[in-house]
Amino acid sequence: MQAINHIEFWLLTALGWAVAIYMIWAFVDCATRKAPAFPAAGKLTKPAWLVLTGIPALIATLFALSGYGSVLNLLIYIGLIVTSVYMADVRPAVREISGPSRW
Repeated sequence: MQAINHIEFWLLTALGWAVAIYMIWAFVDCATRKAPAFPAAGKLTKPAWLVLTGIPALIATLFALSGYGSVLNLLIYIGLIVTSVYMADVRPAVREISGPSRW
């Protein structure tokens, strides 16, 4: 039984880190886009999307660092939905207008 608990712990830890990395990626992508491209694409402003992707990324990272049920928290689920909306809807529209991001 203890082996199953260890496997479950490591799987949840790995999944928590994967979610945190996905959210950090969305935040960094949003930060590298040009601000005028967001309203031009008919989306919320860049600062709004920075907040909407940054707060969930911070929360997911804190939960992943703590190793405490990172993917079982309602806040993580909500943040994952918001981040997925950015990645699936906002990012392609903004990228089409502004071109690929540049560091």
